[in-house]
Amino acid sequence: MKALPCEVSTYAKSRKDIGVQSHVWVRGGCESGRCDRCQKKIRIYHSLVGLHCVWCHLEIHDDCLQTMGHECDCGLLRDHILPPSSIYPSVLASGQERKINKASQKTTDDLSLSTFEALRIDPVSNTHPLLVFVNPKSGGKQGERVLWKFQYLLNPRQVFNLLKDGPEPGLRFFRDVPGYRILVCGGDGTVGWILETIDKANLPVVPPVAVLPLGTGNDLARCLRWGGGYEGQNLGKILKDLEMSKVVHMDRWSVEVIPQQTEEKSDPVPFQIINNYFSIGVDASIAHRFHIMREKYPEKFNSRMKNKLWYFEFATSESIFSTCKRLEESLTVEICGKPLDLSNLSLEGIAVLNIPSMHGGSNLWGDTKKPHGDIHGINQALGAAAKVITDPDILKTCVPDLSDKRLEVVGLEGAIEMGQIYTKLKNAGHRLAKCSEITFHTTKTLPMQIDGEPWMQTPCTIKITHKNQMPMLVGPPPRSSNFFGFLC
Repeated sequence: MKALPCEVSTYAKSRKDIGVQSHVWVRGGCESGRCDRCQKKIRIYHSLVGLHCVWCHLEIHDDCLQTMGHECDCGLLRDHILPPSSIYPSVLASGQERKINKASQKTTDDLSLSTFEALRIDPVSNTHPLLVFVNPKSGGKQGERVLWKFQYLLNPRQVFNLLKDGPEPGLRFFRDVPGYRILVCGGDGTVGWILETIDKANLPVVPPVAVLPLGTGNDLARCLRWGGGYEGQNLGKILKDLEMSKVVHMDRWSVEVIPQQTEEKSDPVPFQIINNYFSIGVDASIAHRFHIMREKYPEKFNSRMKNKLWYFEFATSESIFSTCKRLEESLTVEICGKPLDLSNLSLEGIAVLNIPSMHGGSNLWGDTKKPHGDIHGINQALGAAAKVITDPDILKTCVPDLSDKRLEVVGLEGAIEMGQIYTKLKNAGHRLAKCSEITFHTTKTLPMQIDGEPWMQTPCTIKITHKNQMPMLVGPPPRSSNFFGFLC
């Protein structure tokens, strides 16, 4: 409570501060305990000792300050950071001369803090400034800690709390910044929200998006090699991995639900766009029961492990009662206008996959022995002439691809089969088709879900068509755990 207010500025308040960033030294905070200038130990007493720069995070003795240069290069994370010298009020760029007295200075400060339209960004050349969106509610209290850590590692003006104003202010602030990237910290639902907002923002250049997984399932993050869930790892290391990431253009799909005239009322459809998957039947039934219970008792779903245990309980119950038995009798499926024959199968669920991960890591399509060569090119060769592939022999060799403008359709026999796939006791469900357009006609109320958000739908027609592609960042391949990995 006795601490003085922070005097560190997050933007340039005068013309002399624009362009070249200077070191900003703050007493204390020398976590490593070693001086980066003379390499000697910084002795920690019962007081703040040593100095550290808030932008490059160098740590030095007080005596070494005289030998340090004036200019700050923002350290190891320079590729991501927007230093204060790169952010300045628009009035400074317009060439207008203004006498700044105390009253006008206060007005400028208040304006700059309240609206990002008053500021302009001129990033350091050959860098890729990072725009970070954090959902503090994701992952228990992990979201809050991640928000604070990124505000410390980067410029706080790069980090946005989605619960305050949503993603729109951040996208407007970075709209004309060249070469910037986006990092979304949250679950699959948060990622879908950001992608939809980017669609509506009509940006001149669509930036690539990376994911820091804070949700429960995190299926998209798994497919993009960002992991199944953040467990407190070093964020600096994650940012260095982001520097080595590559761009892949992920397909996105439009969903149109046309209900039939019935007296029953269905739940509202959660999304009109598919990023990950769509399903009807057994898995949607489990997800719907999970969703209802979580809405009713949110205090029982405050950790990733608890969520998985609840999911297991509902899956066990579904395997006993089989509420979606003989699903093929309650719907018909058309792929690119051609009917799909389900008469020889006994199904409780059908999943339409855009990515090869579902329910926190289940690959319902299954592993395919990857042939040598480019996956995208191989998939095109297998069915370049046809938008529809239903031949079982060809389907066995098809590898899921985020960018091939086609969906994988899989049939499920029940909750037990889903559990077998999740635990690797079974390789996959029934591969039914690979197609670029699919239509469902249902004759009774059925549970459905889009990207993990379930609802109960009365008889209807559902059309799924290709919408667009979004640039996503794929993490670097995992390092080999084998000591002799370099021989492979």
